[in-house]
Amino acid sequence: MQRTLAGVVACVLAWSAATPLFAADREHRIIMAELRMLQEQTQQLQQALNGLNDTLKALNAKIDEQSGVTRKAFADQRLVIDTLGENVRIVREKADETNVRIATLSQEVESLRTTALSQPAPAPAADPLAPVDPNAPPATGTTPKQLFDLAFGDYTAGQWDLAIQGFQTYLKAYPKSPMSPQAAFYIGQAHYAAGRFKDAIAAYDQLIAAYPGTESVAEAYYKRGLAFERLGQADRARQSLEYVIKNFPDSNTATLARQALERLSKPGA
Repeated sequence: MQRTLAGVVACVLAWSAATPLFAADREHRIIMAELRMLQEQTQQLQQALNGLNDTLKALNAKIDEQSGVTRKAFADQRLVIDTLGENVRIVREKADETNVRIATLSQEVESLRTTALSQPAPAPAADPLAPVDPNAPPATGTTPKQLFDLAFGDYTAGQWDLAIQGFQTYLKAYPKSPMSPQAAFYIGQAHYAAGRFKDAIAAYDQLIAAYPGTESVAEAYYKRGLAFERLGQADRARQSLEYVIKNFPDSNTATLARQALERLSKPGA
């Protein structure tokens, strides 16, 4: 009995000694599990942080690239603005030069008119035996160039009726002059500028009939088409413009005629 009791006591003592060791081991395992969990979470956070860093780098690179594109676009726009400003300056200078030239020409024309009217050249004595040339120019005391410039000065000054009279006088005096087709053309131009489109068409028709094969014919057909357009006769306008394109395809006037045809082809034209 005593031996049995001693064995029981020994077992109890042994169990009592082992219990703290078992509890400590369990607590250690729990702590290690928590450490592993924290390590895994730390790794996940590090991976997420690395991903954010990569995204931030890509975003910064994109911002830098976009900034470069924006700077280039701004520089290009600045260049365009500077170029436009330079072109405007050049055009303004040319316009000023043209205005000065027109003013000078107007003064010269006025001086010519005064001289021509106040000091006409005396007509030579007619030989009664000499034949009379019905096509001979009248003795006006002015040269063909002076007479043309006189009419052209009225044209540039917007004196349409005076310009028409001047060019008609020129054509009567010098119908075969190299400047005659231009004089006939400016008669039509003066009527057109004055809003007399039917008279302008008649003048262009006279030029076409009187001076075929000259450079002014293409311009006459083109302006004839524009005059018909202003009168609301689109079909006849197209005929004149198409004639220019067909017969003078490489001329600047043909380019203008194509543009006018495109305008007529738009809805509502």
